[in-house]
Amino acid sequence: MQPGAPSRRIARFGVFELDLNTSELRKHGHKIKIHGQPIQILALLTERAGELVTREELHQRLWPSVTYVDFEQGLNAAVKRLRQALNDSADNPRFVETLPRRGYRFIAPIETVGQSENRVDAGATPIDHEPVREFASGEVRPIIAAHERPRSPLPGAGLSWKGAVIATVLALALLAGWIFRPAARASSIRSLAVLPLENLSHDISQDYFSDGMTDELITELGQINGLRVISRTSMMSYKNTRKSIRQIAQELKVDAVVEGTVLRSGGQVRITAQLIEAAADKELWSRSFEGELRDTLTLQNGVARAIATQIRSKLNPQEDAGLRSAKIVNPAAYEAYLKGRYFWNKRTSDGLTKAIRYFKTAIEADPTYAQAYAGLADSYALAGDWQYGLFAPREAYPQAKAAATKALALDDTLGEAHISLALCLDSFDWDWDSAGKEFLRGIELSPGYATGHHWYGWYLAHLGRHDEAIAEMKKAEELDPLSLIIGADLAEELLIAHRYDEAIEQSRKTMNLDSLFSFAHRVLGQTFVQQHRYSEGIAELQKAIELSPGGSASISNLGYAYAVSGKRNEAIRILNDLKNRSHDAFSNAPEIAMVYVGLNDKDQAMVWLEKAYAQRFNPGVLIRPSFDALRSDPRFQDLLHRVGLT
Repeated sequence: MQPGAPSRRIARFGVFELDLNTSELRKHGHKIKIHGQPIQILALLTERAGELVTREELHQRLWPSVTYVDFEQGLNAAVKRLRQALNDSADNPRFVETLPRRGYRFIAPIETVGQSENRVDAGATPIDHEPVREFASGEVRPIIAAHERPRSPLPGAGLSWKGAVIATVLALALLAGWIFRPAARASSIRSLAVLPLENLSHDISQDYFSDGMTDELITELGQINGLRVISRTSMMSYKNTRKSIRQIAQELKVDAVVEGTVLRSGGQVRITAQLIEAAADKELWSRSFEGELRDTLTLQNGVARAIATQIRSKLNPQEDAGLRSAKIVNPAAYEAYLKGRYFWNKRTSDGLTKAIRYFKTAIEADPTYAQAYAGLADSYALAGDWQYGLFAPREAYPQAKAAATKALALDDTLGEAHISLALCLDSFDWDWDSAGKEFLRGIELSPGYATGHHWYGWYLAHLGRHDEAIAEMKKAEELDPLSLIIGADLAEELLIAHRYDEAIEQSRKTMNLDSLFSFAHRVLGQTFVQQHRYSEGIAELQKAIELSPGGSASISNLGYAYAVSGKRNEAIRILNDLKNRSHDAFSNAPEIAMVYVGLNDKDQAMVWLEKAYAQRFNPGVLIRPSFDALRSDPRFQDLLHRVGLT
């Protein structure tokens, strides 16, 4: 060790090393994501290995200014994150033992060694410990603390000034080579999952921000052709999970996982991300990006582009342009946009109401913000759907179409906006040719957007192209394997294609994810009815109604099941109930028509279908097997012709 060079203290235990100077934890030489209180707790426990560290001591050291209740919650959460990082168990600990109501004790053998700070461990890259800043230009610069900057040669070191210059040039060349090196080591990655970014503020009210960052990163990476990126719906189920990276990767069938953190402080944002090869649980890349809130889109682009470069040495022009197309955003507009997406993703009536309000706020703050218009289009499109019933279709879809059109006028490269416009064109305008073009353009721009494949699958089903429809639905399921609605809709499309055994299998697969998901029971019930397994079908439809009371789709299917199974009085009772519940905005006309088909009253069925047509209904109901008895009727064929489904 050279005189004057401060020593580094390393605590080694098991396969881990804790640098007590920099508070960095490594496993097999690779840095582990752990920050703040968890790493401080680990440092204190290792310094006093074998001793009890009481909760009161931790309170005074780490949470001196908070109340006892806040401290209890904070300490429990911090120890939980620490155990996740160490892959440790509270029930069968290898490292951190809990002494109930007293505190914690570090129980593993530990070795503390000193190192010269100038020493580089074998196999380590000199820049591994250095966070970097991603600037608006895309330039990457290391952020080097003052004590880490190169020191002047010490007297008597025996190094001439020429030698120093040569050494410096060589070091800079090696550093540049490392930063811009090709990513051959990650070339085998074909599928990726982005874990929910951790909110380092630990303020639940800021979750919309970290969740929004996760959503945007998934969207950015989803633009890369040939890379399967798991969608947000599936990934959010892993928020605050205790599962290991390897287990998550196995469940989602992905090659690699991205995890990271978001810290927002005032007008500053810092995003840290790591790319981990799942099979070996090996960190391939790690970097931090920071900037002002107004530069957040640029930071997100920087993270996505850096990961993409690691996975693939060269992007095609469209992918490269997509990952560079960021602009300065109005901070107030961006914050409102993130809140809008946060509530939109809840997929509830209340969530959609709030989402519409926040997207409108974002547009007021920045009328040129294309993504905000796309979000507003998505919100109105769902709000006009029968599942939510916030607005009548005649009120919702024109507003959705106007917002999607405005988004594309501002930025024609937004794949999601093309998909939203396509939904309006087929569900409301019945302009099937234009809808098909918009779906294909949206999927071309955003191939990893599960909703795009999902809704395009329904478009193909409307046109009777069932094999293609099922293939698109399965693509959506691959991108979003834990999505209940995609799983149930795939089952329903199998039902529509008269592939009943497959529909039953898919319904049960969806129920395995959530046995209380009403829609899956409804599809299973419909399938049983088509197989003349009436008692089983009626039981499933009753279960669907029990899980989601008041749902007219489940009620009408139960009425149809009663009718075709000979329980005429029960069917008529449901029919009258549907009529009594009708109003101007939602007349339940298609549902009433379905029950009349079951009762073999084709005249009344057509009367109510004509009412549905006049109210601009979603014609998707006509492709359901429950309407098969009408297909040969000239009046039904004429209706199909008028909505464009010849």
